[in-house]
Amino acid sequence: MNKYIITTLLSAFCLLPFVGMAAELPSSNNTAIRAALASGKPTVADFGARTCIPCKKMAPILSELQTELQGKANVTFTDVWETPALAKDYRVQMIPTQIFFDAKGKEIKRHMGFIDKADIVKELKTLGMK
Repeated sequence: MNKYIITTLLSAFCLLPFVGMAAELPSSNNTAIRAALASGKPTVADFGARTCIPCKKMAPILSELQTELQGKANVTFTDVWETPALAKDYRVQMIPTQIFFDAKGKEIKRHMGFIDKADIVKELKTLGMK
């Protein structure tokens, strides 16, 4: 193999762990979640961890939804390892956990485990997202 191919392959291999990292949302704190719940829009609050495989699969979905649903619904992510007290406050028992809130900030539904984009949108529409 020539030197160029080896260098290219090594570079690509070393960058693999970083693919998709830009798609992750920053971890929300209590103030950010309360602001989302007080906004008058439906909210999905995802509780997970950056090291959890299903959570990593959800990261780009949550990021896309936050952009696509801006002004219609709120999408938050909380890393339970960064803010364990917040996870305890919301009684998170497993990660990932998504908590769906209506426009009044009332918890309506919980889902534990991976959930795809279409199902999140469906739940938010059920909660009144237009």
